Amino acid sequence: MFFFYLSKLLAFLLSPMFWAFVLLVYALFTKNTKRAKKLLISALVVLYLCSNSFLVDECYRAWEPVTKDYVMQKNEYTAAIILGGIGDIDLRRKQINFGYSADRLFQVLPLYHQGYVQRIVFTGGSGSIEFPEKKEGLYVKKYLLSIAIPDSVLLIESESRNTYQNAVFTKQLLDSVGLKGKFLLVTSGTHMPRSMAIFKKAGFENLVPFVTNRHSGNRRFTPDHLLIPNPGAMLSLQAIIHEWVGFLIYKLRGYA
Repeated sequence: MFFFYLSKLLAFLLSPMFWAFVLLVYALFTKNTKRAKKLLISALVVLYLCSNSFLVDECYRAWEPVTKDYVMQKNEYTAAIILGGIGDIDLRRKQINFGYSADRLFQVLPLYHQGYVQRIVFTGGSGSIEFPEKKEGLYVKKYLLSIAIPDSVLLIESESRNTYQNAVFTKQLLDSVGLKGKFLLVTSGTHMPRSMAIFKKAGFENLVPFVTNRHSGNRRFTPDHLLIPNPGAMLSLQAIIHEWVGFLIYKLRGYA
């Protein structure tokens, strides 16, 4: 539990917006005029660099793996293991509202219908401190049943709260039902390096990465992409910094 709260705190402290805010507050309260000017300039530099779409894309391009087109290879897999974090839970309507990372789920559905994966494994509980009852896996199962995916195809793990628990609890689940073979590990491009390392550490051997919603694409050299600040880029940078720190912490703890 301590590790869970620590990860949330670090995500806040390492936010580029937080860095700029600290510099601006320091500039506001310092009595040294020259120092205040330097702090203001530093805050502007941080905001500009961290909101530069081209620079942020390069960070993603260096980090995200590029995987093969497994469908074209006509390979079959025992199951696709889909990592959670694909939406938010609407407790009033008792349903999941899909977000950006829902690509993890939606790209697997055609693979199942086309016969490339035999089973669908979803792993994800509540990532919320305030709402521990928002167990994502339960709502994903409800959605999949509503679109006529047979219950016999599904294996749902709904207690994990981080990637380490995703791996450990999923391994326990698969072992408990005796499911073995070759598995696709399905998650976002940014999250894949950490996920593969953790799942292998947890005992998965025949594991193949399947990247979804990859952030970086072809390099763009248009003026707006190169020069104009973009608040969306700053949010993207915060997300990849979170991954870098998470990967480092998991390595130090022996999880990856």
